[in-house]
Amino acid sequence: MGNERKVYSVAEINRKARMVLESAMGEVWVEGELSRVTVHSSGHWYFNLKDEQAVVSCAMFRNDNVRVLFNPKDGLKIQMLARPSLYEASGRYQLIASAMEEAGKGNLQKQFEKLKAKLAAEGLFDASRKKPLPVLPRRIGVVTSPTGAAIRDIINVLTRRFPHIGILLIPAKVQGAGAEQGIAKAIDYLNTRGDIDVMIVGRGGGSIEDLWCFNEEVVARAIARSDIPVISAVGHEIDFTIADFVADVRAPTPSAAAELAVRQKSDFESELSLYDRRLRQNLKTMAQDFRLRLNRASHSYVFREPTTLMLRYRQSIQGLEVRMAHLLQSGVQQAHQHVDELGMVMQHRMERKLEREKQSLQRLESQLRMLNPLAVLGRGYSLTRKPDGSVVRSAESVGVGETITTQLADGKLVSNVVEKE
Repeated sequence: MGNERKVYSVAEINRKARMVLESAMGEVWVEGELSRVTVHSSGHWYFNLKDEQAVVSCAMFRNDNVRVLFNPKDGLKIQMLARPSLYEASGRYQLIASAMEEAGKGNLQKQFEKLKAKLAAEGLFDASRKKPLPVLPRRIGVVTSPTGAAIRDIINVLTRRFPHIGILLIPAKVQGAGAEQGIAKAIDYLNTRGDIDVMIVGRGGGSIEDLWCFNEEVVARAIARSDIPVISAVGHEIDFTIADFVADVRAPTPSAAAELAVRQKSDFESELSLYDRRLRQNLKTMAQDFRLRLNRASHSYVFREPTTLMLRYRQSIQGLEVRMAHLLQSGVQQAHQHVDELGMVMQHRMERKLEREKQSLQRLESQLRMLNPLAVLGRGYSLTRKPDGSVVRSAESVGVGETITTQLADGKLVSNVVEKE
């Protein structure tokens, strides 16, 4: 037969096709509309990406989709970084996504991250600068659109929780050109009034473009310099803006912001009732205790026989006086005796000291006598000096006719030298 036929299994063909497909293109950015989005229990996302002319199956695994800042939903236009691949088990061509952005939001996201990093470095997000919310605000300021659903939700929640609470709305644009300036001015104005205890700043949900004014630096700075605690309430629970990070408290929705601003009036009434009962019970217990102590005191020995008690105290004081006088006299006598004893000891020590010094002096005197050169004269020696007082140690030092003086033990001899041998 001729050349043998090379036969592949289906799995081999699919594997080769996957390898060729993955190596040929690598990762590319693709734009389209999401459809048939499925979030698996494993955390992986499976969906289709389509445009007017075609559709492709896609997957985004959990390790990658945790970095996506929005929830995928059908009809949403997105851009994603993906690599073409082939699922070998079914031979289905698909795209494996590693990054995803809402279409047209790439530049906005970069601006968001840049400003967020800048303000974080300045400490505007630090927990240490967050102001606590008041326990019971007198008046609540609200910065939002006067026609949106947010203000209706806020008013409904506040009046339901605490009827007749003060609410001051400062109307402001919450989307579109110039909205950020109006929001910042409204925040600054509330800080000049002096009658606002807490403020809510926000709006309802929307696209990233709709919420963008709350990502502007001018709004962040206004919130940061506010002396009044600020609750941010921008969009829905999944939406995060720069204002949320700078605010003292972030609420997931405007309604939740109203719930954070004030507690239920019934809660305060219950607590006041509890404190009233505790106060009454404590006062009753204190009154009973004082009454019992007064009864005990009225039956005590002090009140029944005060004269006898006074006499007893007087006798006790007199006894203490006698005892003190005795102790004082005894102490003086002991002090005199101690001084006498010290005098005797000192005299004895001085006598012993003088005796030792006398003996030492006598020994020194004896040694001095032994060392005295004149002492040897008593043993028959003599000392001869020249007229100038110098000692004659040899005959050569004396000349004929010179006068010399000889010192003996009992006197002196003066001689005239007539001859030398």
